[in-house]
Amino acid sequence: MVRNNFWRAMRTLVAASALVLAGCVRHSGLVLLNPKGPIAAAELHFTILDVAIMLGIIVPTAILVVWFMWHYRATNRKATYDNKWDHSYGVEVVVWGIPILVVAVLSYFSYKGIFEVDPYNPRILARPPVAEAGTKPQVPQGRPIDVNVITTDWQWLFVYPKLHIASVDKLVVPVNTPVRVRLTSATVDNAFMIPQLVGQIEIMPGMRTKQAFLASQSGDYRGFSAEMSGPGFAWMQFHADVVSAAHFRRWVAAAGRSPEHMTDRRFNMFAQPTFNLHEKARYFSHVQSGLFRYVIHEVQMGKVFATPLGAGEVMTAHMTRVQ
Repeated sequence: MVRNNFWRAMRTLVAASALVLAGCVRHSGLVLLNPKGPIAAAELHFTILDVAIMLGIIVPTAILVVWFMWHYRATNRKATYDNKWDHSYGVEVVVWGIPILVVAVLSYFSYKGIFEVDPYNPRILARPPVAEAGTKPQVPQGRPIDVNVITTDWQWLFVYPKLHIASVDKLVVPVNTPVRVRLTSATVDNAFMIPQLVGQIEIMPGMRTKQAFLASQSGDYRGFSAEMSGPGFAWMQFHADVVSAAHFRRWVAAAGRSPEHMTDRRFNMFAQPTFNLHEKARYFSHVQSGLFRYVIHEVQMGKVFATPLGAGEVMTAHMTRVQ
């Protein structure tokens, strides 16, 4: 009776968990399980493989532990104790062979996965896309888009160096087009992440890191900093808008008409501590060439875009009064 109730409860728990996960995925609550690009899909694929392999060890082990406890309990007269048992080659093969096999399989998939989603040269973007059942494969719509990302306290500046425009807290890219990203920070460490498109990569002051991704579906995706960076960290998010090629051209033209220009001097003012509480995007035209290199050089030379003590409390109080 107790055993039947236990398994009935376990089945109910598993079914309820599956329903909750299905609902979250449907409504994009668990964005990691709802990829919209090949990089994010590959990361999810290898994560599922790792979890499945480990569950193949954990679940049988847990079941055997429970069975041994039940079978060899003190009140079970059918269980015998052999005080002459000394060694078993079968047990040695199981104890050592299975872990070695598991480590070998995990190592293979880890090696493969690392190069598939390598931020500096992802192999998965170099291969033709695989068509889903009943659909035609989608191919990139032209040359890759280059984007330089500069973080401050607490904003994202997305510079399109070949287009000479920039946007604040809004990344716009065309669908089915590779995006090559270079990242640096003017202040402290941050981490660039768009869960449905690409995984996390560190952004460090005075250094340059790279990332690459491709979005296979249009939409508005949420990006954020995955690194604690002070009182404005909670608002350090951005929109990643994936649009059609025609829409992207219109957006570039509109951003190019912005009356604000981004120069070295303008960036020094822009880098002051700022809370973009209402997630309002800003645009700059005529972005000065070499701005990305300028920020890296200034930080390496010791320049500090400092955040004054108490800036978070003062700005929060000011925004509360404005609201």
